[in-house]
Amino acid sequence: MTELNKRPVTTGTLAGSMIIAGTAIGAGMLANPTATSGLWFFGSVLLLAYVWFCMCMSGLMLLEVNLGFAPGASFHSMVSQLLGRTWNLVSGVSIVFVLYSLTYAYIYVGGGLTQEAFHAVAEWAAWDWLMLERKQAACLFLLALAACVTSSTRWVGYLSTLLIAGMLGSFFLATGSLLGQAKWAVLLNREAGQSSIYWQFALFALPVCLASFGFHGNVPSLVLYYRQDRRRVARSIIQGSLLALILYVVWQVAVQGNLPRSEFASVIAADGDVAVLLQSLSAHVDTSGSGIVLTAFAYMAIASSFLGVTLGLFDYLRDLCGWPHSLCGRTKTALLTFAPPLLAYLVMPTGFVRVMGYVGLMAAIWAVLVPALLLRASRKKFPRQQPIVPGGHWMIGFVILFAVLVLVAQILLLAGWLPVYQG
Repeated sequence: MTELNKRPVTTGTLAGSMIIAGTAIGAGMLANPTATSGLWFFGSVLLLAYVWFCMCMSGLMLLEVNLGFAPGASFHSMVSQLLGRTWNLVSGVSIVFVLYSLTYAYIYVGGGLTQEAFHAVAEWAAWDWLMLERKQAACLFLLALAACVTSSTRWVGYLSTLLIAGMLGSFFLATGSLLGQAKWAVLLNREAGQSSIYWQFALFALPVCLASFGFHGNVPSLVLYYRQDRRRVARSIIQGSLLALILYVVWQVAVQGNLPRSEFASVIAADGDVAVLLQSLSAHVDTSGSGIVLTAFAYMAIASSFLGVTLGLFDYLRDLCGWPHSLCGRTKTALLTFAPPLLAYLVMPTGFVRVMGYVGLMAAIWAVLVPALLLRASRKKFPRQQPIVPGGHWMIGFVILFAVLVLVAQILLLAGWLPVYQG
């Protein structure tokens, strides 16, 4: 019996929404205030809202296209049949590069956080055998979450829901005091001597904001999970991505309402490191206790994003190889999903830094441009299919324009031709 036949028909949208939110939030949560410091608060909120809308629409585009295929069909089936071999190759390379790179990065970060947790317990209980090396901790982190992904989408939904609940609790514990101490003068950048140049830094922040709403690999998984129920999948996409947007805006208020724009220099120089951010904030507000809570939040954010990213990669590879939902098929898919990034990490534990700069470029192709092109081709091939995405050709063009802007921004950024705010 397949996973599809074992699932109840009456499943609600909570699990799907949590998978979408959990996948999105871990990618850009702590990077957003630093990346958008040049735009500052109102500029960053407008940019995040614009990116959210475009990414939500591209996710709904994938949903509409996916409903024209058999349950379980992923990017490989859709792109090869609607756009042809060339686009299928471009899309396939982009998907595999982005999802493998993110899995690689999450193994690295998750391994470090797991190691810190074990060391803390070992010191408290005086158990030296818990003093794991980072590679050992990374393997434990991977194995625990990989077992959940391999089991079923349903278990990913359950665990994602628990992680999101923990993230929300730790997030508001960490930001509660910061929100209470936020100052309008700082949030509006009205203190004496502050620079008023903002919008020239918009393109620099665009790729990071795109990464903050990356959930598209999960759309085919949710279509299968909800038995092609368009309403439930659409609600999951909208609700999950909107929850991510709300949390981003709250976090912007907590940080940019307390740390003046001109004092972001040290945080920018440290690539948005949370410890440096808290140290800079401590000069203006009381951040005692926030470090531990934010570490817990970061761990749950990384774990939930790992689940979402690898679930999308898992279903793509299973569709690409044509393997069934049987135990044998899922086991082979799991090995292909998790073994390459784990081996890459064990051989080159810090090598992901070299390739992460290209992730935004590839993500703009498969998560934005390809869905819009797929929808255009799908509506020509299946003109009687009920539309989900509003706006007709105008909306398709709007999303394609967004993809072009991100591609141009990422290319200019990699070439060093974009103005970058330094604090």
